[in-house]
Amino acid sequence: MDLPLIDLNIYFGDKTSEAARAECRKAADALRDYGALLVRDPRVTQQDNEHFLDMVEDYFAQPDEQKAKDIRKELSYQIGATPSLQEVPKCGKDPKCLDIISKASGGIARMPEACRPLDATGPDPKWRFFWRIGELPVESQFPQLNAPPVIPEGFPQWERTMNSWGNHMHAAVTTIAEMAAVGFGLPAHAITELTVGGAHLLAPTASDLNQYNKANTVLAGFHYDFNLLTIHGKSRFPGLYIWPRNGSQKMAVRVPDGCLLVQAGKEMEWLTGGIVQAGYHEVIVSDATVAAIERHKQTKPDRPLWRISSTFFLHVASDSVLRPLLDSEDRDKYPEMLTGHYVQQELAHIKLAAE
Repeated sequence: MDLPLIDLNIYFGDKTSEAARAECRKAADALRDYGALLVRDPRVTQQDNEHFLDMVEDYFAQPDEQKAKDIRKELSYQIGATPSLQEVPKCGKDPKCLDIISKASGGIARMPEACRPLDATGPDPKWRFFWRIGELPVESQFPQLNAPPVIPEGFPQWERTMNSWGNHMHAAVTTIAEMAAVGFGLPAHAITELTVGGAHLLAPTASDLNQYNKANTVLAGFHYDFNLLTIHGKSRFPGLYIWPRNGSQKMAVRVPDGCLLVQAGKEMEWLTGGIVQAGYHEVIVSDATVAAIERHKQTKPDRPLWRISSTFFLHVASDSVLRPLLDSEDRDKYPEMLTGHYVQQELAHIKLAAE
């Protein structure tokens, strides 16, 4: 099964045309039915992605004690580096996730054994780096979520490269948010205006494949993203699996060259009153990952052996109110709440902030 592909060229040509409106409906339908979609953005090239991955590989290949200088635990790791074995998968103790995994109810819980998530027995072995994209709000009730960036030592190109790729991702995923709003019958700005000044994070995730390279190793345990929309460039190593809402199939994600992957997060679920559901996914070492590791050793023996996910998290602004924008049967399940309060709750659940 392939994810729907949204072509931004169609939308950019004439946003009022029937073809553009049809592409908007396609984007909204994809988020509703799959919780994910592929996007082709003429402003983003594969070369941009490769340049970004090269630098981030070099960063994470440094000794842990060097990267530790960039950790900001006092800010709930929401800027700078998050070390390996710190973040706990949301589904380790979340009742809904556990219910799904144990096959106790409907939906993807009915899936056969081979399609179930792999068991995550502890914190994720991945590292991560959070880099703020976009202007900080003038003032906020949540300064911890809106801190200035951390710039690592020894990377004079860091700020330029991170901002270049991050701004590409921000522009692409904001366009998808605008198209989805139109597709759902809302004004084009209905969702994007809530993201102005949001704590948007370019968040490359890194797994050391020198150490974690055995098939069925869990790199990021079964979870959903709690932001609005997540967008990724193509990774050099496969391993991402998603569970589309419209089926119980465990689906290996394949991103074509020149394309990006967008996934719905919990804030999107909130704004749509559950019409869009946050997508569940995991990252593992699969047989295809093992094969890619072997190819890497043969063709690029001098390059770091790290799996990098060029992830970007688009957020509703911390001081904006989360509330359903669409009529739905489940809208009462999504009460009004400041986004910052919601994010703080989620960070505590995954051990990035104190409960």
